[in-house]
Amino acid sequence: MWLGIAVLVTNAAAGIWGGVAWLRKDPSIWFWYLLRAAQASVVVEVLIGGILVASGEHAPDGLHMIYGIAPLLITFFSEGMRVGAAQRELDEVEDLDNLERSQQVAIARKVAIAEMGVMTIGALMILTLALRAYQTGG
Repeated sequence: MWLGIAVLVTNAAAGIWGGVAWLRKDPSIWFWYLLRAAQASVVVEVLIGGILVASGEHAPDGLHMIYGIAPLLITFFSEGMRVGAAQRELDEVEDLDNLERSQQVAIARKVAIAEMGVMTIGALMILTLALRAYQTGG
């Protein structure tokens, strides 16, 4: 129960913090700390769930397992999309090394905001699935 609550709380915190920062176009280092804590909680939740299933425990609803595993898949998918978002921003730049420092900082800011947007959506999707898992698992 406590692990499920941790998944809910950490993903809600990362999703809300990231959403606000993304809307304000203000990259936040704290978002990344919250996000990594949320991702760690998902990994631990899947590992513990796998151990419980392997030891013979069963959820009252088969959907509970799907809603429990899907957040891990979303985590991996979001990380892949984050790399793609960064690459799209960098594709517009011909020679990053020859730009002025202020231009490099502006591009880095755009990359950080794009990455934060992708990862925020992932955290909110995980939050939604974790809420659904809670509903199906009783």
